[in-house]
Amino acid sequence: MNGVKVLEVRGLTKKFGKRCVVNDASFDVYEGEVFGFLGPNGAGKTTTIKMILGFLFPDAGEIRICGSDLRTRFEDAMANVGGIVENPDMFRDFSGLDNLKMYAALQGGVTQERIDEVVRTVGLENRIRDKVRKYSLGMKQRLGVAQSILHKPKLLILDEPTNGLDPNGIRELRLLLRKMAEQEKVAVFVSSHLLAEMDMMCDRVCIIDNGVIKGEMTVEELRHAGGSEREFAYTVDDTVKAEKIFADMGLETVPAFDRSASGQAADGGAEVAVRMDRERLAEVNKALISGGVNILTVSERGHSLEEVFMSLTGGGGSIE
Repeated sequence: MNGVKVLEVRGLTKKFGKRCVVNDASFDVYEGEVFGFLGPNGAGKTTTIKMILGFLFPDAGEIRICGSDLRTRFEDAMANVGGIVENPDMFRDFSGLDNLKMYAALQGGVTQERIDEVVRTVGLENRIRDKVRKYSLGMKQRLGVAQSILHKPKLLILDEPTNGLDPNGIRELRLLLRKMAEQEKVAVFVSSHLLAEMDMMCDRVCIIDNGVIKGEMTVEELRHAGGSEREFAYTVDDTVKAEKIFADMGLETVPAFDRSASGQAADGGAEVAVRMDRERLAEVNKALISGGVNILTVSERGHSLEEVFMSLTGGGGSIE
């Protein structure tokens, strides 16, 4: 990806005793993107984040934030970072606004205008004077994001931010992070074990498993990372003939996702799906027609994110 590098991680390694929790990890995060750090529980995501935020010292490797090395220019680097690890810390018996004002006083240089601006950005204008104990978990997450961006960071780091949120809260947070990236040009770094959320939220993802980076790619590249073969679902008037033609061509048939219990598709045909390179599509269509099979529809399916994740990680870990 072209653009301004906000976060550069090179050769990051961390051991606890003899166990290597993060092993030679390298990746980049750019201005204005939502970057997903994806892996099973226990893969090393939180340990990596704690090193980036300066809570843990790496045994080896380099972290640069906006060009500043975290070891030699810690304050310069961290001045560009906002983050939430686990649940945001709030004073429950104070209002959301009072929480922001107290945090702003600690930061220094944050104006009331900036406080009002971030409140609008996270959509809490109508509830910002309510006590935090009255907030839903989703509202607390939005207040946490507001707190994290008061000082206009270039990098926003969120560790499993959707944990515990209901579907509406997840959607609100997803839209907020997209807005942050697109309108404020913040580099948003989000760790998660939820494949579906990464698919909808992120521009790029980095997959980590057992402390090792397995791949760094756009979401579109991730969908197609399982190889050149695709699944094509055909709706035809004769599945028996179609399957014989596929077999004669050395092609593997797979279960059709949308076939009903009777095997009939909604438009009167029946579905049969086949796995093949896209380059063979014209050849296969011609063979079906020549063999007396009427093609009613044909649709392409890429690899699911879960299939690709399992292929990259060897099927290990707990992932949803």
